[in-house]
Amino acid sequence: MEQRDPLVAVPRLDLEVKALLNAGRLAEANTLFDQVVSRTPPGADRWVRSAVLVNRAKLAWRLGRIPLALELAAEGWTDLDAEHADSPAAAQAMHALAYLLEGIGNRRAAVDMLRLSVQVARRANVPEVLGHCLQGLGGTLNFRAISSPPEAAPAIFAEARDHLREGLDLARDPRMRLALMGAYSRSLAGVGDLDAAERAATETLRQATEVGDKWALAVADWVLAVVHRDQDDLVEARTLASRAVAAAEAINDTSLLLRFSLDLADICARMNDPVGESAALRCSVAAGRTATETLQEGLAQALEQRRVAVQAQRLAVAAQEAAARDPLTGLANRLGLERAAAGLLESTAARGRVPWLVLVDVDWFKGVNDDAGHAAGDAALREIAQLLRRECRADDLVARWAGDEFVVLLGDAGGGGQDVGPTVAERIRAAVDGHDWTLVLGTIRRPTVSIGVAAGPAKLDQLFAAADMALYRAKRHGRNRVEVEPSAEIVTGG
Repeated sequence: MEQRDPLVAVPRLDLEVKALLNAGRLAEANTLFDQVVSRTPPGADRWVRSAVLVNRAKLAWRLGRIPLALELAAEGWTDLDAEHADSPAAAQAMHALAYLLEGIGNRRAAVDMLRLSVQVARRANVPEVLGHCLQGLGGTLNFRAISSPPEAAPAIFAEARDHLREGLDLARDPRMRLALMGAYSRSLAGVGDLDAAERAATETLRQATEVGDKWALAVADWVLAVVHRDQDDLVEARTLASRAVAAAEAINDTSLLLRFSLDLADICARMNDPVGESAALRCSVAAGRTATETLQEGLAQALEQRRVAVQAQRLAVAAQEAAARDPLTGLANRLGLERAAAGLLESTAARGRVPWLVLVDVDWFKGVNDDAGHAAGDAALREIAQLLRRECRADDLVARWAGDEFVVLLGDAGGGGQDVGPTVAERIRAAVDGHDWTLVLGTIRRPTVSIGVAAGPAKLDQLFAAADMALYRAKRHGRNRVEVEPSAEIVTGG
């Protein structure tokens, strides 16, 4: 088996990847990660396997390899039964999962998971693992305190301080002590013990410089900047905060970069330095945009769906769920539509209602790709998917059929009225036609949609064929319009 550090579930090469990341050597970290990502320690029990997989998901996230991070996290979560866990490896897996939950913006779940990791680590009675989990909880609480109302912050900082101080008493590994000491110094500053905070941050800075740990350097410089800010030594505070921002950029840590740049902007504002404040805010906006784009890709929703699927029906069901969803838009894909359609159509028919299918095709989409580029084209498809969700109801099945073609199968809530399908279709057409496409596509021709609508037998292939004929007429008659295929069931009242 590979050699491991006191955190028993983490193989040595995985730790080397983390060390390279913390040193800002991203290319080397990526290369080494490719070599280790498919290796599982031989003979590992389910807890160790879970911890290894989720820790690798955390590394993949920091490397910007989001789909891989999601896949590893879902697989690692499979065997994680929090209610009965008493393994140190389980505590480590929960700690890493909390990091990912924080990254996708599920902040409350992240803190809950960290508290659970501490409970499991206490039951496991492995001091180094408990110290690791206390560091995660204390550091996260520091950030919660910073974003909390001023009257609530001191109590949160005090809780963080107590957790981190306990962790320092337990940890013997130098890297772990560095992380704990950096976070501890920030909680000391938060409760107003500036002298102690400065001593702890200065020692963190010294040790981090010796070992080349840019993550710890960034945290130490940040804490010292906060201390000097609170002491009204703004010139030194600005210098230290600038160093912290640069270090966070070097290690590709978006959450640190967002926090540090905001503090730098605050310091510059207090100094009446509009140029520095503007530069810091631009950095903050860029970091926030990165986080927002991640959320826009639907990772939070996808991870939650994958988690539920893995817990409920294990890997086989999770694989089926992933295969049925379009990764670009987050809608059901063709397979997902075909799987779900039968039940929806049967339910509609059983209630004596007529099923409707709406087939949507983007007009001149090749021109959008040619003029604005494929990235803009993908963004336009995501926008159209969002408009479809907005104009449809929760019971409607919305799917990306292929390329620039979408399908809406109206749910049972649609009722049996003769115009429900055309009404929904016209709402969709108008929403796309009236949408402001400037941010996505600039000044090029904005997209419109042609739509074919059909109602009739409770069979997907027949409905689709009829709607396709109507769509062909909509294209032939000038595009950006709705056409309805006549149905015997509708004409005769079903």
